[in-house]
Amino acid sequence: MIRERALKVVLGIVGLLFVAGLYPLIAMQSNPGEQMLGAVYVTLGVFLLLALRHPAAHRSLIAFTAWSSLVHAGTMGVQTLRNDLPRVDLGRAVVPLGVIGLVLLALRPKKIEAAGS
Repeated sequence: MIRERALKVVLGIVGLLFVAGLYPLIAMQSNPGEQMLGAVYVTLGVFLLLALRHPAAHRSLIAFTAWSSLVHAGTMGVQTLRNDLPRVDLGRAVVPLGVIGLVLLALRPKKIEAAGS
């Protein structure tokens, strides 16, 4: 029960953070790649907020969010170490995405067993 409540809190926070990316997407003149990625994250945020009602029914969405966050963090981390991205991105993107991925993996709902299996 505590684990499910913690997952719902995390889904709410992450969902709102991702949806909050809509404002910078509209207000700033970003490059097309950043706009596209921002649109994907805003959409993902909406679906995470919808998953709040019944997280176990959205296990694959939660897993996708976790793993894609870890892969995104890893990719940006390598790019930062190769000096392709500014070092400040380690703190403002790599670490937060890594934490999101790890927390969602730790709190993901248990697999629901089919009746009669």
